[in-house]
Amino acid sequence: MDQAQVAEKLVELQSMIEMTSTINMEVFYWWCTGLMVIIHAGFLAYEMGASRLKNALASGVKNILAFAFVIPTFFFFGWWIYLAMYNGFVPDFEAAVAGLPWSEYMGPNLTDNASGIFWGAFVLFSATTASIFSGAVIERIRMSSFLILAIILGSVVWVLGASWGWHPTGWLTVQWGFHDFGAAGAVHMVAGFFALGVIINLGARIGRFAPDGTPIAISGHSMPMTIIGLMLIIVGFFGFLGGCIIYAGSGQWTTIFGTPLTLSAVSFNTLMAFSGGIIGAYVVTRQPFWMMSGALAGIFSAAPGLDLYYPPLAFLMGITGGVVAPLADKFITNKFKLDDAVGAFAVHGMGGLVGIVGLGIFSGFPNVVEGAPDISFTGQLMSAGVMAALGFIPGFGLSWVMAKAGFLRVPPKAEEMGLDEVEVPLEAYPESVPATQDNSTPTPTSVTA
Repeated sequence: MDQAQVAEKLVELQSMIEMTSTINMEVFYWWCTGLMVIIHAGFLAYEMGASRLKNALASGVKNILAFAFVIPTFFFFGWWIYLAMYNGFVPDFEAAVAGLPWSEYMGPNLTDNASGIFWGAFVLFSATTASIFSGAVIERIRMSSFLILAIILGSVVWVLGASWGWHPTGWLTVQWGFHDFGAAGAVHMVAGFFALGVIINLGARIGRFAPDGTPIAISGHSMPMTIIGLMLIIVGFFGFLGGCIIYAGSGQWTTIFGTPLTLSAVSFNTLMAFSGGIIGAYVVTRQPFWMMSGALAGIFSAAPGLDLYYPPLAFLMGITGGVVAPLADKFITNKFKLDDAVGAFAVHGMGGLVGIVGLGIFSGFPNVVEGAPDISFTGQLMSAGVMAALGFIPGFGLSWVMAKAGFLRVPPKAEEMGLDEVEVPLEAYPESVPATQDNSTPTPTSVTA
């Protein structure tokens, strides 16, 4: 074989290696997206179980429709926002051309193995924000108003947060050195604080508080279903974290910021944070609902640094999240008389906040993003403030307008009858307890469920 033939063979071999890496990347994100769908199966079971019998199907339908509406709206404008808005509120039209719905990259293209699978992962992140929000407002929000809010959150609000701070050239990344491997800010903080803004205007469920303000526990119809749903969310979260990783080929992995990492590090730290969250919540509540919710809060509390932490530190962050979440929920319930039916703000909003600020406390990690400062407490704290405001302000403002227009909440009579009867032409358990029966036994308590 002469020199020219050798060179030709080397070129051919290099091309095969590159194609193999591309296919591996495509398959990796394909299965990450599939796993993330399990998150929504989990939210479906979780929220149906946390609802009283008369509202179980309505809570499920709400989740199904949010998933359905967020996907097309993210296709038509959400992906474009992510690509265009990294500098703030002034879009970069040139950078976002590939995100236009009529772009050659937004459909079948045999020369493009990446756009669809990255879009697929991001649209599942979007649907996750809507599902986070949906649990807080069960049993009294209008379906139509919920869907409008879910679309705004899932295809606009969180996308801005991702473009600003979960993007290698986002202004929070470049100017403040913001680092958030697992999207605790853009996904969990934004969705949690959005939910907080909405429940302030939505008001508590009928019977949630006694005339003197004492909280009255309202139990869902199936705690086992709720706990199984929470575990399914955790299973799906491994796909979520996989979607936070960029596969660079040849066994090289980076964060979305371009910083190097290994799947090994993420495995160590995720499982340690998961267990820490369970332990933390168990210590302060002894309740299985909060143990599983604490597991989620524990993962979110370590998520910003899963690529950086030594496992015992991830475990400590997990314990912290597991302790903070139920205490935060108890505080907003007792102090402000807010009815967050599943503790969405406490688990996601506060868990994400603990994670972002916690990484700032354990700061000093270098930032390989060109021109960006190193990770610091100040940068993480200010970025957390941006994420909280980005979620809370639209959630509060939009729901305030809806409430004033009488469009946010179902009428009291419909709420007392049960949303299944007024919104879903089907009974959840037709051969069992009547769907209109309120199977909870409210009793005054200072501890929220």
